[in-house]
Amino acid sequence: MSYATKNLKNVMASIAGLVVVAAIGVWQFYEYVAFKDATGSADGGGMHLLLAIVMAVFACFIGFLVFSIFLRHDTDDDLHITLAPAPIHLQSKADLK
Repeated sequence: MSYATKNLKNVMASIAGLVVVAAIGVWQFYEYVAFKDATGSADGGGMHLLLAIVMAVFACFIGFLVFSIFLRHDTDDDLHITLAPAPIHLQSKADLK
């Protein structure tokens, strides 16, 4: 069983957070594109662009973390294979070497 299926609630909350951060980034980019100052000029709005870039980078970082959780190796599924004891007639030959 993978980590994602064991902790589905946490993974879904992480994905929801990713969607929210991405939506804020898109909204800030829209604000940058549609920005008009008091005089009606389209100049400015640099803060909206900066916030959009920061949110995009943050969304990529969150996405990397969420998908690394999906790919996490579950240590509970490990199968430990150990060597069987050597037969008695072979143990005496190993002691001679």
